[in-house]
Amino acid sequence: MSNNQTRFKELLKENGLKVTTQRIAILEVLDSRPDKHLTAEEIYDCVKERYPEIGLATVYRTIQLLSELHLIDKLNLDDGYVRYEIGKLGKENFEHHHHHLICHNCGNVFSFEDDLLETLEQRIYESKGFRVVDHEVKLFGYCTKCQREKKDGSDRA
Repeated sequence: MSNNQTRFKELLKENGLKVTTQRIAILEVLDSRPDKHLTAEEIYDCVKERYPEIGLATVYRTIQLLSELHLIDKLNLDDGYVRYEIGKLGKENFEHHHHHLICHNCGNVFSFEDDLLETLEQRIYESKGFRVVDHEVKLFGYCTKCQREKKDGSDRA
């Protein structure tokens, strides 16, 4: 059994859940693709490769449960799909340093880890007494590849 499997089993038990093959498989799929932002159907396709007997409804129910427990994160990247990624599993103090860069041209999504809003959050607390516990940052623009292709195309015109 891998270290991740052991960790996943412990997390499920800590949250009062039975350890099931489906739950472990979904966590493993998301954990093995940290830079991917998978839809429920894509998760289903990945899990089905190893466990052909699993049903799509089971995957949807399991995703919902794991999301409610913050073991996986639900994302809306403004592309019409709900996407999922592995959560900050096992962290005692949740820190929100995970943000997304979304290319307008190719639609690729890139993750980056940095907390650029700590000063703003502190100012909000000091001025309004509101404590920010989480935020989501999505920055839209053009990736390096698309910028290069646009430049190469305009040089030929």
